[in-house]
Amino acid sequence: MANHLKNEHSPYLQQHANNPVVWYPWGEEAFEKAKREHKPIFLSIGYSSCHWCHVMEEESFEDEQTAKLLNTYFVPVKVDREERPDIDKHFQEVYQLMNGRPGGWPTSIFLTEDLKPFYSATYIPPEPRYGMMSFPTLLEVITDKYKNEKATLTEEAEKILKHLNPDKNKIQATKLDHSIINRVVEHAGLLYDHRFGGFSKAPKFPQTSLLDLLLDIHRLRDDEEALRMVEKQLQFMAKGGLRDIVEGGFCRYSTDNEWLVPHFEKMTYDNAQLSAVYLKAYHATDNSFYRDIAFETLDFMLEKMQEKHLFYSASDADTDGVEGKYFVYTYEKARKSFLKAGIPQKALDALCEALHITPDGNFEGKNIVRVDDPQKADEIPYYREAIAALKKRREEKRTYPFIDKKVITSWNAMMITSLFKAARVDKKYLKPAQKSLEKLLESMYIHSQLFHSTLIGKAPKIHAFLEDYAYLCEALIEAYETTLDETHLIVAQKLANAAIEKFYKNGMWKFSRGEFETDAEIHDSSYPSSLATMVGALHSVSSLIDTVYKKFVFKSLEIHSYDVMRQPVSTPKLSKMVIRYLLDDVIIKATEEKLHKHLVQQDRLPYPFLLFKSDTNDGYMICNSSACFGHEKDMNGVREILTKRKQPKEA
Repeated sequence: MANHLKNEHSPYLQQHANNPVVWYPWGEEAFEKAKREHKPIFLSIGYSSCHWCHVMEEESFEDEQTAKLLNTYFVPVKVDREERPDIDKHFQEVYQLMNGRPGGWPTSIFLTEDLKPFYSATYIPPEPRYGMMSFPTLLEVITDKYKNEKATLTEEAEKILKHLNPDKNKIQATKLDHSIINRVVEHAGLLYDHRFGGFSKAPKFPQTSLLDLLLDIHRLRDDEEALRMVEKQLQFMAKGGLRDIVEGGFCRYSTDNEWLVPHFEKMTYDNAQLSAVYLKAYHATDNSFYRDIAFETLDFMLEKMQEKHLFYSASDADTDGVEGKYFVYTYEKARKSFLKAGIPQKALDALCEALHITPDGNFEGKNIVRVDDPQKADEIPYYREAIAALKKRREEKRTYPFIDKKVITSWNAMMITSLFKAARVDKKYLKPAQKSLEKLLESMYIHSQLFHSTLIGKAPKIHAFLEDYAYLCEALIEAYETTLDETHLIVAQKLANAAIEKFYKNGMWKFSRGEFETDAEIHDSSYPSSLATMVGALHSVSSLIDTVYKKFVFKSLEIHSYDVMRQPVSTPKLSKMVIRYLLDDVIIKATEEKLHKHLVQQDRLPYPFLLFKSDTNDGYMICNSSACFGHEKDMNGVREILTKRKQPKEA
């Protein structure tokens, strides 16, 4: 029997529509029931590709006895964090305050009937485990306390809410200067895993915005250490595991130090960012291996993760409740697939060894396919035939993991940005990029109002957050830089103006307003900060359209200067914006015809903060955001001038 989620658009909420728990979506119907019946609210926040969300559903939300407790004594509410990042962000802050550490998913919050949080947890086991009481016992304890100690719980909840909005009148500012460049490389080197690449111990996330920044620093001053850190990590991530070398695409993070055993879900934002950073490494090194990985990743997304030119949000880690089941192989089944593909028996031992396929396996008795040197994979005898055979086994024998077909504006914009960057290298990506941008604007930018998420073919209902404006602005600017079509700049400026009006005040940015007013973070997490991305878009709009936007850039950087200058690797995208602001953009102005001839060179010229702008002048004008300082007859002259602007390592 379906509960109150049956009419929701979110695929994650639909996954819970037949639980015995009588779930409500976030909204007045649930809140009025709680007030009317004087019951606390149990709020559960998750997302469709979250492994532990599935575990808690199977153990607790599908259990009749647990459901009875929830239905009798609570009003259960389900939220998709991808659909409502404002709700999630608010309650992640609540969790952090209550527990003194970051939260995770599933997020479990207990609220009074007046929506005041008094207890928070993440995954809660069905039996006593990990030093935690069981979920049924916790429900019974909270029911008793809410009945007999409600005033105390409410008082504690009010204290938490007061701490969520501390007095921010005192702003610590410090001077923004070029020393940040050295500090980034130095701090990154201290955190870096010099054996396997990456900037932490397991679990390891790609941290693409830091890789992107290091590539900019290399381009700016030929910093070989910055490039070395990036290359080592990119090569290790490509070996197999985090990267699915059978079908393409990257998983979300690695559970070990060697990038071997991933959490197997594939997120759109990860694949957008990683394809862009591999492409950037290709431009830095001229190593076609990085270009090929970028294209492989984009091709996977275009083949598996889009419909009608819009990209889905994620695919699941689990199949039939088993994590990684779709992706791994037994020794026997792999060999059988190879023989069936016509690979000679005598070649199998060496082939299996090269692909790390063994009888004991490297993941729970099964095998994640991996190679020691991904740059030389094609030198392995029968490599291509083996990969094709393993892919065929998946297609013929296995069920593809669940795909969350939700369309999120910001994540689609990230993919579109990467496609336009790829189109400057290979024109085959230009049409998909243009079609996706056109479809995203048509679907999510309606009567000058931007929306956050929807399902394909459905009218969007959730209004956009800062990240949607920021990433879509960025995509439109990238579209202009690839096509020189001025209409992209017109829309980018409209969105920038709307974002300033909705989310900006005196240098401070909000992530969301309305029901939950939350601050925009300066730290990069799963993907770069929406604040930093918006500041980057405004800097581009300033350079390409009107320098008045520069004041918003400066004020945003000034207010956060203390945190950024002190710990720049914690805020890589905003750190990049500090460097960009201090050094300024270089704008190359020429006719459209001349600039089109050099679109690929745009990414290889020896300066990272470079924009093309169509103009009517003869030759090539070289300008910054306030004046022009060079006029060359050809691009070789431009390159010479830019080479002279290289920063010394002592800068």
